[in-house]
Amino acid sequence: MNLSDMRKSYEQGGLRKADLHKDPMAQFNLWFTDAKQATEDNHVESNAMTIATVGNDGQPSSRIVLLKELTEDSFIFYSNYTSSKAQQMEENPKVALNFYWYSLERQVRIEGAVSKVSRKRSESYFKSRPYESQLGAWASEQSSEIPNQDVLVKQMQALRERYTEGDVPLPDFWGGYAVTGLRYEFWQGRPNRLHDRFEYSLNGTNVWSIKRLSP
Repeated sequence: MNLSDMRKSYEQGGLRKADLHKDPMAQFNLWFTDAKQATEDNHVESNAMTIATVGNDGQPSSRIVLLKELTEDSFIFYSNYTSSKAQQMEENPKVALNFYWYSLERQVRIEGAVSKVSRKRSESYFKSRPYESQLGAWASEQSSEIPNQDVLVKQMQALRERYTEGDVPLPDFWGGYAVTGLRYEFWQGRPNRLHDRFEYSLNGTNVWSIKRLSP
């Protein structure tokens, strides 16, 4: 396999500064709506995002999680509070997000601060999850070592016997995180690698400045 021959010309379109909303979250909502419509027929998760964290050891770590809620200024996802990423976010509450929508030749990068959401918000979301997913949150000690898959299967069965549908409480060790963006980048693929990149950053006030970056 010759990886140097693997290339794609991005032909979907371009992006002008004049086309951008002055608020980055409003711009994200516009692009996310496009992504959702573009991926629905292909059953692709348009809300999948990479989150990168760095703990005290300075080693970056990344994984895919699912965006579950958007507010006026934050991106909310849910996880186990004892996981490795939770530990890293506790040590260093600075994270980076990346959304990549292949069919639209677009990506959005966000850098910002992360914090836990309220237990009330976590409980509201937890109750909206399917029964088996609720049990799954209880069954998995995320990031801990297990000898085999049977451990999880047996744990799930024990939980089914313990909790009936509609009766699963929110675990104390599970809940939501909100990422508040301090820097955003909107990237649109263009032919010949002359991509369009625009960065939003706060200029010391509550006003966002927008500048074009070289690809």
